[in-house]
Amino acid sequence: MMKQYIEEAEAALLHTYNRYQVVLDKGDGVYLYDIEGKKYLDFASGIGVFALGYHNEMYNDALKGQIDKLIHTSNYYYNIPAIEAAQKLKKASGMDRIFFTNSGAEAVEGALKAARKYAYLKDGCKDHEIIAMEHSFHGRTFGALSVTGNPHYREAFEPMIGNVRFAELNDFDSVLAQVTDKTCAIILETVQGEGGIYPATEDFLKKVRALCDERDILLILDEIQCGMGRTGTMFAWQRYGVKPDIMATAKALGCGIPVGAFAMTERVGSRSLTSGDHGTTYGGNPLACAAVSRVFDLFESERILENVDQVGEYLGTCLEKLVEEYTFIEAARGVGLMRGLACSVLVGGIINRALEKGLILINAGTQVIRFIPPLIISRQNVDEMMGILRECLDEVEI
Repeated sequence: MMKQYIEEAEAALLHTYNRYQVVLDKGDGVYLYDIEGKKYLDFASGIGVFALGYHNEMYNDALKGQIDKLIHTSNYYYNIPAIEAAQKLKKASGMDRIFFTNSGAEAVEGALKAARKYAYLKDGCKDHEIIAMEHSFHGRTFGALSVTGNPHYREAFEPMIGNVRFAELNDFDSVLAQVTDKTCAIILETVQGEGGIYPATEDFLKKVRALCDERDILLILDEIQCGMGRTGTMFAWQRYGVKPDIMATAKALGCGIPVGAFAMTERVGSRSLTSGDHGTTYGGNPLACAAVSRVFDLFESERILENVDQVGEYLGTCLEKLVEEYTFIEAARGVGLMRGLACSVLVGGIINRALEKGLILINAGTQVIRFIPPLIISRQNVDEMMGILRECLDEVEI
């Protein structure tokens, strides 16, 4: 049956993903099950989406209740779930103005447009530049792709939007070297995800923030993967006290329902996008925002951030031990429940073996194993994962 479904999918779907040969059927807690009943410990959480795990009844009930009331109206009208979700996102982030999108890439698109409009209103020029980071990943739409620091993703789709310069994360001099009088924004992930799990350092962030303040450049922080509690604070930048002018978020914001947002300070909100500048048909719909609202409630009632701090530290310690035990593991890095193992070998085979043994892992580049489990995992789940992972690592041929 599994093989038949996979063959039907390959015949019908556009082949833009190299999918693992599994058809998933249902989930419960931190476990997923395929259509043949096999159980998998999930350490990928739908690429950082399912922070609350699977089959959370309070989350499901919020969605079921909203489905019975109202799913969509368009943004010509107000709706209460969007108002409540915006208020809770404002409180959690300390930002002032919210725009709900359908995805993280759309959130980045909106952030870039807001930065360009802010600069345009200052001087009327149309040639402003944006500085982004090498090895970054912001999405696959044209604007987001234009600031993604991996030429492999961009080359087949060029020309990009233009006027984008690239610097190195955690190298402030490289940022300074790219600044011109046309620079309107600097965009970076507070913790690089797809690029290999590289956290920005506190010193680097504070220097970039000071530079932006000095020259009236907007700082855009992409918290799509590293935000919503994954590093132990609601947003990763809160660990350093370096507040952005614009922030993009998504993934765990809706914990499964497609929703993202970009948020900005009042200074930017009052001097950038206005009526007619930006829009979305589905963004901020009642169903998506009911999910967002309930997610914030559950983060508080389930003490998610406390669990990330405690279990994340334990996970980090366990991964550090592997660096000592295996010669082909070069480093363990990351923060909270966003971790990576950098290897001197390709990790695809390790991930495939783990899947066969009932453990779901994903990569961050060809030589980094990525660990982004649901934020509700326990130390026991970490121990279970480590047992399977060690079996897979023992089979690596160097």
